[in-house]
Amino acid sequence: MTPQTASAEARRIAALAPIIPVLVVEDAAHARKLAEALVAGGLPALEVTLRTPAALDVIREMAQVPGGVVGAGTLLTPEDVHAAKAAGASFGVSPGATDRLLDACEAADLPLLPGVATASEAMALLERGYDMLKFFPAEASGGAPALKAIGAPIPQIAFCPTGGVSLANATAYLSLPNVVCAGGSWVAPADAVRSGDWSRIETLAREAAALPR
Repeated sequence: MTPQTASAEARRIAALAPIIPVLVVEDAAHARKLAEALVAGGLPALEVTLRTPAALDVIREMAQVPGGVVGAGTLLTPEDVHAAKAAGASFGVSPGATDRLLDACEAADLPLLPGVATASEAMALLERGYDMLKFFPAEASGGAPALKAIGAPIPQIAFCPTGGVSLANATAYLSLPNVVCAGGSWVAPADAVRSGDWSRIETLAREAAALPR
């Protein structure tokens, strides 16, 4: 998969809904119901971060939910890429980008949202062929004003800001012309997941899916 093809597919997935849920799931037993609630609420693209021992099993379970498009987040190494792809991930997300990680994703035909925090990082990825990127950590890197400023001289790059994005500030990001969607964890609160309050999660998903962009 070429970088251009990968970025085009990543952009297509990012455009499915205003918010991509960023999920840290401790127990794979919750995976299917969680995915079903989020998809039912209008958020089909799901990012399962590789931050827990259960993450790959969670991806396997979620990949079987009709209407869902499951990705693996926190990809750091080629080994992560291979494991995520084998588990059924349809796309990947990384906090940053290295040549080894990009090479691995391209070789595995795994569309990637590579993370950047500066104009130089964005330009380096654009030079390679990537024009759909993750802006991370969004709030710590200056928030919507910083992303607006970065976008002015490089309008051909689109972003999915992630990191500190909430219902309160999501609209500030989504209103920017260079933002396709945002990543947020608030739609799947840990206490709701642990208690199996899927109706609450579906309600939060509907609220997020209705955000203007």
